[in-house]
Amino acid sequence: MTTDEYQQDTAPNVREIMQTEVVTVSPDDSVATVANMLATLGLVGVPVVENDTMIGIITDSDIIAREADVDAPTPVAFLDAIFMADAGKSYDEEIRHALAVNARQLMTTPVISIRDSATLMHVATLMIDERVNPVPVLDDNDNLVGLVSRADLVRVIAALESQDDGDDDAR
Repeated sequence: MTTDEYQQDTAPNVREIMQTEVVTVSPDDSVATVANMLATLGLVGVPVVENDTMIGIITDSDIIAREADVDAPTPVAFLDAIFMADAGKSYDEEIRHALAVNARQLMTTPVISIRDSATLMHVATLMIDERVNPVPVLDDNDNLVGLVSRADLVRVIAALESQDDGDDDAR
């Protein structure tokens, strides 16, 4: 058995890492309600659920984006046409965040999620590649069963690293 195979066999899966008590919001909840919930409960994000189905997610980044300066595209005349020059985020996306009054208008959709059977390596790779935090966790029936955040991964990795240090000391 190679080292990589051993690490995959001994590494915890998402089911063992995730938070199972998931706070959710309704699409009709106000932005103020969602922001207060994130602040009061110390959450980095909450799924938006309608009729028992996750339809979006709101993260602390979505709340913060409401206060950021909106960069309007710059009109540039070229021959007989006017083009809009823009090198940043989508103007429509920035305006949507700034003007949102409820969770439906503020949420990110579609939601990037992961199966509860995925490995630590899979969820870490997903978070880094897709720049998402937290990640909703679904079971095989697409039911929301948990939420995993970067902080959850750091706790697990710290414990695994401590175990590895102990194994090295025993040699």
